[in-house]
Amino acid sequence: MDVIQLNPRNMNACSTRIVEVLKHGGVALFPTDTLYGLGADAFSDEAVEKVYAIKGRDEHKPVHALVSDIDMAEKYAEVGDDARLLAKTLPKGKVTLICKKRPGFDTGIGRGLDTFGFRIPDSELCIEMVRAFGKPVTATSANKAGKKPLRAVADILEQLGDGKSGIALVIDGGELPASESSTVIDLSGPPVILREGAVPASDVWEAIRTE
Repeated sequence: MDVIQLNPRNMNACSTRIVEVLKHGGVALFPTDTLYGLGADAFSDEAVEKVYAIKGRDEHKPVHALVSDIDMAEKYAEVGDDARLLAKTLPKGKVTLICKKRPGFDTGIGRGLDTFGFRIPDSELCIEMVRAFGKPVTATSANKAGKKPLRAVADILEQLGDGKSGIALVIDGGELPASESSTVIDLSGPPVILREGAVPASDVWEAIRTE
């Protein structure tokens, strides 16, 4: 496991190292705009299985992905007017949108599902990394399944226990400030808020009503 301390001068280098790991089917631990995430090639069976193993997570629980922008999301999902509107009007990074998956993406996080969940992060490192990789990247929170997500790398690695051996690269951005999880909105049918988080439900409904 390689560990790199993130600072404003080495952000490009950190992004490059993450992409190298992703291209080889590995998993990286890195800071996002919310929590530390476990990053892997979202449509690689092998890489996604590593993420589930690190977390000890039930493989039937979906994992969502980071995309660089709504255009990238449209390559993998049927992004309708509501999704486009919410991505544009609600605070960046604060919502996860679930849309119907396009045909042909049945590996990795798409295996056994007819939906694709994505978030456009408000993080320079994450955006640069996803753009350089050229396709969606997982960023599920770096915690043991059923345990509280932690905000410092040392605490995260201790909590993961033996699972941390599956991590190839750690980008340590220091202790992250407390933040709410994203609000998760299912748009694969009539809009449903699956989890109210950083964006209040009232703001979601107001945005859709004023379309």
